[in-house]
Amino acid sequence: MSQDGKDGLTYKDAGVDIDAGEALVARIAPAARSTRRPGADADLGGFGGLFDLKATGFKDPVLVAATDGVGTKLKIAIDTGLFDGLGQDLVAMCVNDIVVQGAEPLFFLDYYATGKLDVDGAARVVEGIARACKESGCALIGGETAEMPGLYKKGDFDLAGFSVGAVERGNILPKTATMAAGDVLVGVASSGIHSNGYSLVRKVVEKAALGWDADAPFAPGEKLGEALLVPTRLYVKSALEAMRTGGVKGFAHITGGGITENLPRALPDNFNAEVNLDCWTPQPVFGWLAKSAGIAPTEMLRTFNCGIGLVAVVAEKDAGHVIDAFQSGGDKAVRLGTLVPGAGEPKVVYRGTLKL
Repeated sequence: MSQDGKDGLTYKDAGVDIDAGEALVARIAPAARSTRRPGADADLGGFGGLFDLKATGFKDPVLVAATDGVGTKLKIAIDTGLFDGLGQDLVAMCVNDIVVQGAEPLFFLDYYATGKLDVDGAARVVEGIARACKESGCALIGGETAEMPGLYKKGDFDLAGFSVGAVERGNILPKTATMAAGDVLVGVASSGIHSNGYSLVRKVVEKAALGWDADAPFAPGEKLGEALLVPTRLYVKSALEAMRTGGVKGFAHITGGGITENLPRALPDNFNAEVNLDCWTPQPVFGWLAKSAGIAPTEMLRTFNCGIGLVAVVAEKDAGHVIDAFQSGGDKAVRLGTLVPGAGEPKVVYRGTLKL
């Protein structure tokens, strides 16, 4: 006999609780409404999220879309029950990719999948998504919560995000045709590991035989799990402000692959990025990872952001203004190096020593 006293099976008997899903929507609705912006009312519940592009004031817009997740950083959050920063991680991984194309993020949708819905845990994740959307000027216009018993182990869940932005056709980045030898590379500080390289991070923690509740060796007063879950930095506001100075020729979002793999994506052929490793000091977590597991600097630089989450390419005369724009937006920015003549596909040439 089923749980409701009738002979026939119900969806709840199969492990899917529709009432829990409706309770989640009711709880997160105020958070979604708080992200309203021109073009979106940000109300949940329709079959699709609506956005009025005309209301944004763009004249000749090109849409830019990005989708991502938070990788195996999610595993640490599940093990520790610390979910509040995951929403920012998810949003940042998408909207940072959009803004480096010169675009303004307009709206966001999320996908949350689990075996059995924990309304409070899911709500904390989505409320974090809403906070990050609001900070990025991006409306949370919808999403999907999927309860799939048998596909996920008890307590497990997965996240994905999707965002769309717009840029005037003439402002699309990178503007590789305008780049020249002597252009300055401006590095913008990360908040830590961000959301890439966590399979290696988890391997280092396993090798060190540490639990997530152990004292973090690199962050006095914090537990290891908490210290490793510092959310990904949102660069939208400061990057848009830097672009308003008129001096930005290109951006690179430093994600998986580090500076080594990501910076060349924003450069033209026959130019290399010469990066001075003495220009900045990575956060202590990177030194701990490298020393604990004997990770070589070259491997660090092609796996982690190593303290630099965004790189801008600017003309020498504009470098100071761009740095000031990032600083006024709350981001620390430094001169990282310059563009130099190369041959063939662009690459990164390192000078100095990474301060691990």
